[in-house]
Amino acid sequence: MSRSDVELYAPALAAGLDEDDMANVQVDEERVHLINKSSSSSSGGRVQNGKLFLCTAVVLLGAFSLGYSLGYSSPGIPSMRHLNIINSNDEESWFGSILALGAILGGPIAGFLLDKSGRKLTVMLCAIPFVAGWVAIATARGIYGLYIGRILTGIGAGMASLSVPVYIAEMSSPNLRGLLGSSFQLVITLGILTAYALGIPLNYKYLALVAAGLAAALITLMSLMPDTARYMLIKHQRDKALRILEWLRGPTVDVDTECRDIEDGLDNQEPFSILEFTKPSLYKPLMISVVLMFFQQWSGINAVMFYTVDIFKTAAPTIDAHISTVIVGVVQVVATLVSVLLMDRAGRRVLLLLAGVGMALSSTTFGLYYNLTEKNCTSNNHNSSMFFYDMDSVSTTAAPCVDDLSWLSLTSMVVYIVSFSLGWGPIPWLLMSEIFPSKARGAASAIATASNWIFAFAVTKSFLVLKEDHALGENGVFYLFAGICAVGVIFVALFVPETKGLALEAIEAKFDGRSHEHPEV
Repeated sequence: MSRSDVELYAPALAAGLDEDDMANVQVDEERVHLINKSSSSSSGGRVQNGKLFLCTAVVLLGAFSLGYSLGYSSPGIPSMRHLNIINSNDEESWFGSILALGAILGGPIAGFLLDKSGRKLTVMLCAIPFVAGWVAIATARGIYGLYIGRILTGIGAGMASLSVPVYIAEMSSPNLRGLLGSSFQLVITLGILTAYALGIPLNYKYLALVAAGLAAALITLMSLMPDTARYMLIKHQRDKALRILEWLRGPTVDVDTECRDIEDGLDNQEPFSILEFTKPSLYKPLMISVVLMFFQQWSGINAVMFYTVDIFKTAAPTIDAHISTVIVGVVQVVATLVSVLLMDRAGRRVLLLLAGVGMALSSTTFGLYYNLTEKNCTSNNHNSSMFFYDMDSVSTTAAPCVDDLSWLSLTSMVVYIVSFSLGWGPIPWLLMSEIFPSKARGAASAIATASNWIFAFAVTKSFLVLKEDHALGENGVFYLFAGICAVGVIFVALFVPETKGLALEAIEAKFDGRSHEHPEV
């Protein structure tokens, strides 16, 4: 917060604080400003970002593997059915959703390893369950072998979804953290698109072997990258931290200033214990992160993706089902790329708010589409029966339901996917990597990541039940998602802070009671 912001809020603060408290608040606000200013400038020369981009590209192989795992079931399950490896809807449902169960385990594993073994080694280790899982799927002789492989890839996905954003956030400079951090979701969509595209010429076995090779490349290339300077300072290895910063920023930059800023933030922290979760400096960002993960998964993204093929069959019946999924993947990638470019310009809050409004409106029109379609079909079948006679019998056949609202479903789908990719796809992961204090980043990120995958499993397994006529129905479930999106917009407007351009130390200071820009959570 700037000095003008402090002056703006001074009357409200003064109503509840005495003079000493007000003095402390002003000093702390100035410290937040100075931390951010010093961390975003370089006094020794121009920053060179080439090696930072290299590190980011290598670690994003973990995000690519995660996206590939998410997209694999779409082309993989039909191939397994064709080869009689999967023989029922129940087996298909479990293969699709069991990935999330493995990911629930992977999050805490990565959270433990982040603090004990370092950021770099944790990213490397997440590739091991990926490789093992894909090999198990490729060589499986029955459904249980597929389940084991899917759980293992889920563990790798859970580990990657936690460790990759943290590594990127700690390596990045404040002015690039939004761009590089949001690229995590961009590369996930690229992984999904690649799985869709390769699923056209390849069966499920070769798809799995391609994924195993990508995960093996992550281990090899990541071994050549450094760990983060922040982790080196946590382990009291200042010389290594300085060498890493110099390697990242360039030899002409005064990295000692950045190093001191990180040290100042670490010096103000006490050793982490479980009791830290009772303090506002940790439970506030943790609650924000977990709630954002809830809204991300329960916004309806899985439902929209579930209906993709059906919508394309109605709106564009000449397009092959596999091609339609590739088209959706391309839309996701392009929209997420736009989000990456806007992240450090528009800010996190603005994109979340705009995306939430777009998702709420498009989910509502989805529900309206199924309402109108149902009414049209009922009316047609009741009033337009056609009779065919022959010499021996009379048969009555209901006229087919002609859907002239396909444009509404297609438009709703495109608007929804673009909105999700602009905000609620990348930003919850980015904020998770930004808002937790360094000493608790591993534990808190593990909780947030596990929560995300728990929500993903719950919505995946419950969706097929909720959309049945005896429950909410197809229209009702989309109205439910629209309501959840609307509540998400309100939550962001009230409680989510803007982190654009702020150093991690400045963000930590916001939750230490030194900022009053947003209401109490």
